Amino acid sequence: MKNFQVNLFIVLATGLCSLCAWQWYEQTVQRTEIQTLNRMVYDRDAAIQGYTNSLATLNHQVNQMDASLTEMKAVAATNAQLIISQKAEITQLQFANENATNEIAQYQAGVDALETKLKEAYAGIDRQNGAISNLVSQRNDLVQKYNDEVKDRNNVVAKYNDLVKQAEKQQGSSQQ
Repeated sequence: MKNFQVNLFIVLATGLCSLCAWQWYEQTVQRTEIQTLNRMVYDRDAAIQGYTNSLATLNHQVNQMDASLTEMKAVAATNAQLIISQKAEITQLQFANENATNEIAQYQAGVDALETKLKEAYAGIDRQNGAISNLVSQRNDLVQKYNDEVKDRNNVVAKYNDLVKQAEKQQGSSQQ
């Protein structure tokens, strides 16, 4: 009987060692996956920062173009007043007015192009935010699974320790 208990203890100890090795391997795999997910989140955050910076630059350019457009409109209004007040310079002022109109059209085309680019950038940011949210939820699920696995392993170890204590008590009571 004593030989059986020793053999049982050896088998249980070997099983616990195997369980610990397997748990170590699983934790290593999970940590690698978590690091990969964190790296992906970092890369996406860096891309979002780049898009945010480009948006700020585009906003600054739009503001400059808006100021230029406002100045051009003021010039056009001044030209219209000069046309009324100075009939001698009508031909010259009409030429300047046509130039201002062309520039306004060019600025409007530039503003339209920038608005299109801004919409594309906002759409890209929205897609990336969705992808980041998805990654974060996946990472949270993985961490939750990891925590559940660790709890299960700890419960197994606690049960094993209880069995060892019971076996020690039985050995102690059978030896006396």
